Amino acid sequence: MTRNLPVTVSSNAEQCKKCPEDEYPNDQRDLCLPKIVTFLDINEPWGKAVTAIAVSLSLLTALVLWIFVKFQDTPIVQANNRNLSYMLLISLSSCFLCSLLFVGRPTTASCLSRQTVFAVVFTVAVSSILAKTIIVVLAFRVTGPGSRMRIFLHPSVPYCVVLICSGIQVLFCAIWLGTHPPFPEADTCSESSHIILTCNEGSAFAFYCVLGYMGFLALGSFIIAFLARNLPDAFNEAKFITFSMLVFCSVWISFLPTYQSSKGKAVVIVEIFSILASSAGLLGCIFIPKCFLILLTSWQNNTKQNKNQRSSRSKNFFLFNLISLFAPVPCKTLFLSLFLKL
Repeated sequence: MTRNLPVTVSSNAEQCKKCPEDEYPNDQRDLCLPKIVTFLDINEPWGKAVTAIAVSLSLLTALVLWIFVKFQDTPIVQANNRNLSYMLLISLSSCFLCSLLFVGRPTTASCLSRQTVFAVVFTVAVSSILAKTIIVVLAFRVTGPGSRMRIFLHPSVPYCVVLICSGIQVLFCAIWLGTHPPFPEADTCSESSHIILTCNEGSAFAFYCVLGYMGFLALGSFIIAFLARNLPDAFNEAKFITFSMLVFCSVWISFLPTYQSSKGKAVVIVEIFSILASSAGLLGCIFIPKCFLILLTSWQNNTKQNKNQRSSRSKNFFLFNLISLFAPVPCKTLFLSLFLKL
């Protein structure tokens, strides 16, 4: 007995019915088949690729943080507030890992956390960059001994900038969760034979407000860094920040139309790609060049030190041979022990 016939009329059918939302018609259009439930699973190729990239980039960020901590007394690390650099690296590592919240079966908890965690962590990263940029400009512009702007060079100012900017984003997210929170949803329309489990944002306006606020902070960092690009190179991080913010803004500007035109699992993949690409852009533009400089300077210093030690040993060996020609045997033993200690 045929049940729930599809909407298309067949040549030998007297009456047709539309299949339920969780079913689809077969090729003969005389029977409804159950749709397959699907989502971005960690065991499928896209899920494995996203997980591998996110974990690898997070470990790379941890390695950069280790280099900065190990060489924390070098001028390169100290030039632009090393504590802000630590905060930025930790937030970038968290940005990479928060993309994993988008992988797996959507639940109420994951839908509530994925967008809010992403928004807050990213805001901490961008506001840290904004604070670094402001400090660079103030350090070179506020030079007069009687300037009232010197109060903004207080060590606590950059942390206040990060706290205030992040606090505003937390407030936005709290209002979002309190009014129209995200929730899991079954998408039955994007693919005819599949039910795609996704997270409904609850309020598109709130989602774009959160993204817009991050874009506002990034644009402010870009403008300030661009205006400060001609400051002395020895202590100027503005050029790196300018390029990193250009990459960041380019990724998220291209994200908006792609996100709107995507359907199904492609929506999640597009957002994950944007998170990973923008975070990698910040890491690569700001910190990777510094790591090369730190390691290269350390290698050059070690090479010079080794050359000096070898030169000193060769001079001492020559002196030992010269003395041993004229000194008696007991003195040779004494000179040899002293030479080995040098």
